[in-house]
Amino acid sequence: MAGVVGNGAQVSFISQDCKEIPEFLGRKYGGIAKRLDLSFNLLRSLEGLKAFSCLEELILDNNLLRNDLQLPRLPHLHTLMLNKNQISYLECLLDHLADVVPSLEYLSLLGNMACPNELVSKDKDEDDYQRYRYFVLHKLTNLKFLDTRKVTKWEREEALLRGAFMKVVKPMDAKASSSDTASVSPETHYTPLPSGSRDLTNHRGVLGKCRYIYYGKHSEGNRFIRDDQL
Repeated sequence: MAGVVGNGAQVSFISQDCKEIPEFLGRKYGGIAKRLDLSFNLLRSLEGLKAFSCLEELILDNNLLRNDLQLPRLPHLHTLMLNKNQISYLECLLDHLADVVPSLEYLSLLGNMACPNELVSKDKDEDDYQRYRYFVLHKLTNLKFLDTRKVTKWEREEALLRGAFMKVVKPMDAKASSSDTASVSPETHYTPLPSGSRDLTNHRGVLGKCRYIYYGKHSEGNRFIRDDQL
């Protein structure tokens, strides 16, 4: 059990390069642990958390957790740290958290692509981050603290009014989009001429008959006819 640090209801298993939660942790500490720190590992699965039914705080910073992250139902969990993982799809994660951790009040996602700030991308700014906060608060209405900042009353009101519309959608790559459009609907040039006459090397005239002939004295042609010819 090297690497495990237990102090009453607090358990730490840090920097052990484990890809999954060892079974012995659950057997020994699952029934008593209220705070579990699994930072700086190589975790891709959280299957072993099923044994920790009493957890109130869970720290999973600096792992390899992705969009397929699955937590067991943890009704008492109020603090969740997921900083510096590989999570990019925000909405999927938030829907999952709303379902399995209904008491969540403190959440941190810094260092993930799903959290748009300068830690992950230089082209993100404070406006991008604020929209992200509104969307998270719209999904997780009980949050009191998000990332490094306390949730304000004003943010909560804005999230209630506009949070559903703050979802960030990544635009399709312009090159890929134009390629797809060209393959689906090839560019065509409209012309009123028959298809057979569009070839510049093949000129053909078109003959026809007119059913109506104007013989009135106001005809434009009458201006060139002398009176003795009428």
